[in-house]
Amino acid sequence: MSPKSEKRGPSYNQLEAGTKKADPIQHQHAPEIQPYGKIAKLPIALDEKTCATSAENLNQLLADTMTLRDMYKKHHWQVAGPTFYQLHLLFDKHHGEQDELVDTIAERIQLLGGVSLAMAADVAETTLIPRPPRGREEVPVQISRLLEAHEIILKEARAMARQASDGGDDGTNDLIVSDLIRLNELQIWFLAEHLVAVPLLHPEQAKAAAQR
Repeated sequence: MSPKSEKRGPSYNQLEAGTKKADPIQHQHAPEIQPYGKIAKLPIALDEKTCATSAENLNQLLADTMTLRDMYKKHHWQVAGPTFYQLHLLFDKHHGEQDELVDTIAERIQLLGGVSLAMAADVAETTLIPRPPRGREEVPVQISRLLEAHEIILKEARAMARQASDGGDDGTNDLIVSDLIRLNELQIWFLAEHLVAVPLLHPEQAKAAAQR
């Protein structure tokens, strides 16, 4: 018999053992590697106290921004009336911009050595923005809720930007001013103009003249 014919393939047990190496290891649990509120110091030339203060402030802004983002999506789905199409698109555009801002804030928190909020339950416990009802609301109410949420964020953001600047945290100050404040101000403008009581068809003076 030739040597080639004497070769034998792997046994069933060998095949079974090899297959098990590809099985996912499920149901793993371990303690947290970093508790929330604690700083893992990184070499970014900022002291730990400054990093902790900025991370705490940014987590508040993160919770409120996530709430505002989700409110935009709620109104995007539930908007009704003659301006449905325009507001449906506008709310979704603002939602996308706020979603990008959420990622920017969260990454800054991690960069400072902190732990960013992530889960909806934690956001709901932290946010300062009042919770809207589950049902649909009229357009003026939807927009008013959004404007109030934006103002809450801007009030805290301006104070937090000054605090970051005073502490020498230029990166956090720049994020709050350049990204968060400017975006929220711009979105407020686009929203607020929808609440101006101007006629849709005829200027008031022309209508009054026609009635003489």
